[in-house]
Amino acid sequence: MLERVAATISRYNMLAPGARVIVAVSGGPDSVCLLHVLRELKIRVTGVAHVNHKLRGEDSEEDQRFVAGLAREMELAFYSTAAACEGGNLEQTARRARRAFFDDLIRQGRADRIALGHTHDDQAETVLFRMLRGSGLAGLAGILPVTAEGLIRPLLGVTRGDVETFLRERGIRWREDSSNREPRFARNRIRQELLPRLKREWNPNLAEALAHMADLAYEEERWWAPEIARLAQEMVTRSPGAVEVSARELARLPRAVARRLIRHAIRSAKGNLHGVQFSHIECVLELSESGGKAELPGIHAIRSFDWLRLEVPGQTPRDPMARDIAGEVSVPGRYLAPDGNSMICLEVIRQKQGADACATLKSDLYFRRLPERLVLRGWKPGDRYCPVGHTNDRKIKELFQRQRIPSWRRPFWPILCCGDKILWARDFGPAAEHGQHSGRGTQFRLRVTEVRRKLPVEA
Repeated sequence: MLERVAATISRYNMLAPGARVIVAVSGGPDSVCLLHVLRELKIRVTGVAHVNHKLRGEDSEEDQRFVAGLAREMELAFYSTAAACEGGNLEQTARRARRAFFDDLIRQGRADRIALGHTHDDQAETVLFRMLRGSGLAGLAGILPVTAEGLIRPLLGVTRGDVETFLRERGIRWREDSSNREPRFARNRIRQELLPRLKREWNPNLAEALAHMADLAYEEERWWAPEIARLAQEMVTRSPGAVEVSARELARLPRAVARRLIRHAIRSAKGNLHGVQFSHIECVLELSESGGKAELPGIHAIRSFDWLRLEVPGQTPRDPMARDIAGEVSVPGRYLAPDGNSMICLEVIRQKQGADACATLKSDLYFRRLPERLVLRGWKPGDRYCPVGHTNDRKIKELFQRQRIPSWRRPFWPILCCGDKILWARDFGPAAEHGQHSGRGTQFRLRVTEVRRKLPVEA
């Protein structure tokens, strides 16, 4: 068994030399076995983590005391948290609480990796469960050996029977979790009823077959990952709490590639794929083709004109006037635009009559006297001005519609004004009265340069 675990660690490159590992221990046989195996393999285990979900009264407290005792015997740091699970899907709620705790341990620098005790049997149950839910190929990869968040699963190559044999041969005690026998949990019914029946009536090696399929799917997804990451850098635009994708460009992709790009975009926006299923990905793709809005777990999807936007509720700024990047500006100066996606650079060039080699630049504004008070802000309903090339005032909303600017970008569209008078707007240029050299007397040229910032799209 030790050899198989060592081979799994090596095959999936789970640990860099000297990496610090915290083992997540519930008190059950799998996690207790993992702790002992890693110690025997001389892995640098620095601590034990335990989450008390308070689901079984005094038994839950006994589990915590048992795990704390293990850590004490091995002279390891003990990290614990209480995470009571109330309402909704208990399994999902508990899983998210554990993930949040593990994320915190890594973020605080307590460890480089968190080791979890999932086995070959857990893999088979997970794949079968996801098949029953209609998962896509990424879901059929099952429980990942290594995750981007720093979780590793060294026991995926051994069975539950192997674990119990290892513990009994060494006289190692563990705790039994009575909730693992409760039929109200779907995973328990799969473990106790469905899998045994399928093994008896269809394939005695079903667990091996399911784990093998998961391994193939994992290898497929691992090949796709850098390809999709590269594509995302080209096609996905990120802003605080949201990402945007060109619906036209998305429609040109093969469906299989488009699905993966949407998954990548959702993960980039909200940081994970918790609750996101194959049906949700299909829903977003359909929305990108037909337009409208959709609610996904932890994410809102909307298409406006040629753009698809995925945003996390509560994480996107709503009121540009409340942002400290909108307000009075000085010349010269550099300022973050209200949408946070570009820098607005202002500079003044004092020039004599006729000394103008750049009069045709849209970002050049001309004044006999510089305005005393300039304000950089986001667009507001009712804003209007007369851009260069027009003879009458136009509502900026009409310009948005002509340029097919999505609704969510409009409140943060940078506008430079003096009092109630708009002098310049992104993409629409200067006001007509300041857009040309008048040729009379000494003038000032105010140059407005916008430097776009592209936020990295997370892999």
